[in-house]
Amino acid sequence: MEKGYIHSIESLGTVDGPGVRTVVFMQGCVLRCRYCHNPDTWECSGGKVYTAQELFDRVIKFRPYFGKSGGVTVSGGEPLLQAKFIYEFFELLKESKIHTAIDTSGILNEHVKRLLTKTDLVLLDIKHTEPEEYKKLTGSEINAPIKMHSYLVKNNIAFWIRQVIIPGINDTTDQIKSLAKYCLHAQKYELISYHTLGLNKWKKLNIPYTLNGIEPPSKELMKNLRAALDEEVNILKHQEKSH
Repeated sequence: MEKGYIHSIESLGTVDGPGVRTVVFMQGCVLRCRYCHNPDTWECSGGKVYTAQELFDRVIKFRPYFGKSGGVTVSGGEPLLQAKFIYEFFELLKESKIHTAIDTSGILNEHVKRLLTKTDLVLLDIKHTEPEEYKKLTGSEINAPIKMHSYLVKNNIAFWIRQVIIPGINDTTDQIKSLAKYCLHAQKYELISYHTLGLNKWKKLNIPYTLNGIEPPSKELMKNLRAALDEEVNILKHQEKSH
């Protein structure tokens, strides 16, 4: 029986998948995103330890809030670092006919492939589309989310694409247009405004914050980028139908 390391549990999440959801934030992450609002989830050894049954027994209490459209999302940190544990947890959820979702930056191995057989939806976070800029932003290579995306498309696994928009880093029209190829087969895609709500955690953990002075993007910029993304996705859909 696997043990899971859990950072926290949010009972009424409304932004991490369809409907009202319980969101389980897992400990541990390989990325070091410069804008991360949960740097306290980075270390794998932190948090509270649960068995899959113990976690299930806790989240099932929130089932009345799910309605017909909600469910449970595991986030982080990077939840796929604990894929074996989440597989056991999702088995219990699927036995109770509860919708399951994973919010991830992308990891693909045999444990993750097995877990995806119990996963209804993947929320795939594409931080940046250019390899060098991706590494500057996250400290890691871009290969993992690309491989994950290809696997989801090839195996007809439902997914959403997300990107946090940070002024001066990934807010150009060209960058957004290059994101479109990841959105083409997605059930939904979201552009999320950068914010500094987690800045106090960086200070508390004494981690240097390198995005000081960057303001959240304006509503007008977000609207324009979304329009550019919609347009490019529509162009790609038209091209795909033509072939």
